[in-house]
Amino acid sequence: MDLSLSELAFWIRQYPWALVAVTGLGPVLLAMLLQRLGRRRAPEAHSLSESSAVEPSEQASAAQTPSESPLVVPVERPAEILPSESESEPEPPPRVRLRDRLLRTSEALVGRLSEVLAGRRVDEALLEELEEVLFTADLGVSTAESLLERVRSQGQGADGNAVRDLLKRAMSEMLVAAERSDEAFSLKGKPHVILVLGVNGAGKTTTIGKLAAKHQALGRSVLLGAGDTFRAAATEQLQAWGDRAGCDVIAGEAGGDPASVAFDTVKAAVARDIDVAIIDTAGRLQTKKPLMEELGKIVRVIGRDISEAPHEILLVLDANTGQNAISQARLFTEVADVTGLVLTKMDGTAKGGVIVGLAYEFRIPVHFVGIGEGIEDLREFDSTEFVDALFGNGAD
Repeated sequence: MDLSLSELAFWIRQYPWALVAVTGLGPVLLAMLLQRLGRRRAPEAHSLSESSAVEPSEQASAAQTPSESPLVVPVERPAEILPSESESEPEPPPRVRLRDRLLRTSEALVGRLSEVLAGRRVDEALLEELEEVLFTADLGVSTAESLLERVRSQGQGADGNAVRDLLKRAMSEMLVAAERSDEAFSLKGKPHVILVLGVNGAGKTTTIGKLAAKHQALGRSVLLGAGDTFRAAATEQLQAWGDRAGCDVIAGEAGGDPASVAFDTVKAAVARDIDVAIIDTAGRLQTKKPLMEELGKIVRVIGRDISEAPHEILLVLDANTGQNAISQARLFTEVADVTGLVLTKMDGTAKGGVIVGLAYEFRIPVHFVGIGEGIEDLREFDSTEFVDALFGNGAD
């Protein structure tokens, strides 16, 4: 069927994709045909079969000619659904309740107390059962004895609910005595130097990384010192946290002198006008004398250029170790002037009651508790919040 030029142009423009399907013309060839029809005004008509005789090589060369770029044929598409301007940004995940993270400890300590006290009054039989619960709750011997004596002296004849409240008040008083007196993240110098102690596996490196991130979130510059030169992976782990937090790490030779790393870290922090320097230490527990000598040397070299440094000496303890954490605290406090405690892994243990024993025995402020893997899960310690969560009243 012969078509006039105008008729051919009309059908091509009206039904381009139908013609592709019927005639077998490729999209590029069809676009070329439309373009040529728009330019040519010759009276002779060209049949569709003649147009389709163009070789594929000619199609490709025509498509690649800049002056004859393919005509883009508009195709109707469903309108995109765009978000409303009034639609707000997604909300951040809700803050995890402290009670949820302390659930295992709460069940192991408060849950057992509630079972023993339910529907009973204080008598000798109850005191014997209560003694067993307290002495197996990782509170420490002296702490358990103190709590039991409190019940003996003030709870005679009282019912179970009254005894439960009495124990809650007693534990709260022990923890209040171990609260820090200054503001969390307060600085006492420039650079503010933090020395971090603790055995391998306690969570020192993770704690350092989270502390660095928190200080940087406050707009402060942070420098890390890889003072644990004896453990092969310690420097790499600290570097990974430094990369994550966005701060530099000063490191030395493997097996080198930790005091030299501490010295270099402080020197670099002064030279760079850094706000906070956090220095890791080796987590070895050998004999007391080498540990004392090593930590003493680190403290001396830090204080050469910055008076009163280190401004903080934090001891990191794994709550999973229970009463062993009390033994570690006793050793480290004998060889270093520990200014604050960090209890890690509180979310995964039933032995978190050890924090009460640490507070009672050492009276060292608990600065932070670790209740998860996220940076936000290193929380400033609040005794009221902690006891409420432990006894089932915590909202956060």
